[in-house]
Amino acid sequence: MRYIGKEEIEKMAIGAALLGTGGGGDPFIGKLMALQAIEKYGPVKLLSADELDDEALVVPSAMMGAPTVMVEKVPSGNESIAAFNALEEYLGRKITATMPIEAGGVNSLLPFALAARVGLPVVDADGMGRAFPELQMVTYYLDGINASPMVLADEKDNSIVLNAVDGVWTEKIARAATMTMGGSLMNAIYPMSGKQARESSIIGSLSFEEKLGDIIMTSKQPIDDLVEATNGYILFEGKIRDVERATDGGFVRGKAVFEGMNQNKSSECTLEFQNENLICLVDGQPKCLTPDLITVLDAETGMPITTEGLKFGMRVVILGMPCDPKWRTDKGIETVGPGYFGYDFEYQTIEALNQ
Repeated sequence: MRYIGKEEIEKMAIGAALLGTGGGGDPFIGKLMALQAIEKYGPVKLLSADELDDEALVVPSAMMGAPTVMVEKVPSGNESIAAFNALEEYLGRKITATMPIEAGGVNSLLPFALAARVGLPVVDADGMGRAFPELQMVTYYLDGINASPMVLADEKDNSIVLNAVDGVWTEKIARAATMTMGGSLMNAIYPMSGKQARESSIIGSLSFEEKLGDIIMTSKQPIDDLVEATNGYILFEGKIRDVERATDGGFVRGKAVFEGMNQNKSSECTLEFQNENLICLVDGQPKCLTPDLITVLDAETGMPITTEGLKFGMRVVILGMPCDPKWRTDKGIETVGPGYFGYDFEYQTIEALNQ
């Protein structure tokens, strides 16, 4: 156990943007909310998964919806408290701890804003090890843990308690509600025991974000050090030639085209994204496929760039990283592999594609 203050949040925000693979919501918003809450209420206790009692009630807190909407409709923080209060009332139990649902962008930091305000600890773990766009795309779903009961809460004091048969149906129903409630909202989801959280989560993800953020803030050669720290690969170096994006059905969908520089001078790269970067093609050939991670870095500073931050002329390095082994199972590939998102590629590991 240790306490998380402002310095740790600053580093986590950068690392979360990197692991967010372009999505997960703007980490800047989550960082400001966490910093404001910590300044007012004090540091937040960070627990290792091993410190959870087996019967603890652990509930992730997250934003749901299109990240571009959240930039204009910033949560006040009351939404997540309302969601937790409604879930506690429904379950008849007090929530013991919270955690991120994903290791990406705003959703890595929002649990700290909630935890500081209500006095809960945060667990050093998450359900993805990266960011994904849909509610069933978590390791808890792979292990048969239900997303329900789930609470959705918006800024207008509306809240919904949702019971669905599994994560897929939770996604379908909650996505429709999200659109009706303004395109983004806060939720309390995947209530689980401490034992389930310990066995099913991806462990240590917040500490890993902090480590990656520290590299980017302090290293003289951040990109080289990031490659080493993530066991990653440089997929492409170039500048952005074109970006297409549109908000559709609660997601930001689009693609970015890069023209090569340095060792990629005569090549072209295309990134396809749905909130998160999913496919990286160089000269039409795959170099990295979901669920492996793809993130765009500023070529000079190593700072990660979200999909909504991609702009014409930016000089970038595209970094690919292997996903957690949980995603390389048959059910993992069925849930988050290229075929699920409509791409005509059979999943191959980033290691195989970059031999």
